[in-house]
Amino acid sequence: MNQSTSTQNLRSGAMSADLAKAGQRAVAAPFGHAMVEAARQDERIVGLSADLAKYTDLHIFRDEMPDRFYQIGMAEQALLGAATGLAMEGFVPFASTYSVFATRRAHDFLLLDICEANLDVNLVCALPGLTTGYGPSHAATDDLAILRAAPNLTIVDPCDAIDIQQAVPQLAAHDGPTYLRVLRGKVPAVLDEYDYSFELGRAKLLRDGADVLFISSGLMTERVLDAAKELEADGIGVAVLHAPTIKPFDEEALVAQLGKGRLVLTAENHSVVGGLFDTVARIVAARGLGEKVTPIGLPDAFLEAGALPTLENRYGVSVGAMVERVRGLL
Repeated sequence: MNQSTSTQNLRSGAMSADLAKAGQRAVAAPFGHAMVEAARQDERIVGLSADLAKYTDLHIFRDEMPDRFYQIGMAEQALLGAATGLAMEGFVPFASTYSVFATRRAHDFLLLDICEANLDVNLVCALPGLTTGYGPSHAATDDLAILRAAPNLTIVDPCDAIDIQQAVPQLAAHDGPTYLRVLRGKVPAVLDEYDYSFELGRAKLLRDGADVLFISSGLMTERVLDAAKELEADGIGVAVLHAPTIKPFDEEALVAQLGKGRLVLTAENHSVVGGLFDTVARIVAARGLGEKVTPIGLPDAFLEAGALPTLENRYGVSVGAMVERVRGLL
C-alpha cells in the first residue's frame, strides 16, 4: 500500500503541529528562531501575537526577547492596528495569527491601514491551505485569492525550514508589507539538497526533466519533488520550478521553462481558484504563449474535517495522488 494511504497515517489527528515525517531531517520552530536571529541584527524588529504565539512558533521570540513582544489577545483587527502604529513609529513588526483570521476577519485593516500606506508590517500566518483537518473555520484555502489583489503586498509561500529561515531577514529588510504562510512545529528541511537559496521575488528550478514541468509553491514543492522521484523510476523526466514568492511573481523564470513540449502542471496548497494556478495562467494568457496548464490544488469547495492524510488523498494533493494524475495525463 502506498505510504500516503497507510492505516497508520489515516488515523492521524486533524491538527498536527509537525509537518516532518518520522526520521525526516527537520528544524523545530524555524520561524521563531529566525525571528530571534533577525531581531539581534535589527533592534527595530518586534513581535505581536493574537493569543497564538505558541501555535505560530512566535513563543521562541517571546521567551527570548519579552521586552519586544506584544500580546494583543484574540482580536485580529486590534493586532493589525497595533502593528500599524508600531510601523508608523519606525519599528518593523512581525504580527502572527492564523491565516483565516488575518485574511477574513481583519482584511479591511490590512488593506487600508497597512497596504495603502505601504507600511513595513510583516504578517506571519499559520495553517495555510490544508495543514489542519478542522475544516473551513481553520483551513485557509482562500487566503492567496483574497490577498493577491492587495496593492503593495508581497506574498511568500515557503516550502520548508530553509525557505522560512532565509525569508525572515529578507522580509524584515523589505520596504513594504508582507504576508508569510508560515509552517510551524518540526518543519522538513529539504531544499538545501538542491543547491537552493531563497531570494525574495525569485523562482528557482530545482530539477530538470524532459517530459513534465511542475510549477509549485509552499509545502507542495516537497511533495512534487517526491513525486518526481517516483515518476523518474518509470522513465518520466520531471522538472520542478519552485516559486515561493507568489507576489510579485517571477514571470521570466516561468516563461523560460515553457514552450518545451512538456506536460505543464501547477501544484499548490490552496484552492485552484485565485492562487498559483491563476497566477501562472494569467501570465501565459497575457503573453500569448498558448501553453496548456493543468492545476493540482484544493477544490473550489469547503473542505471536510478529518485526518490530514485522508483529506490529502481525497483532494488529490498527496504524493501518490499526484503520481497517478501525471501517469493518467501522459
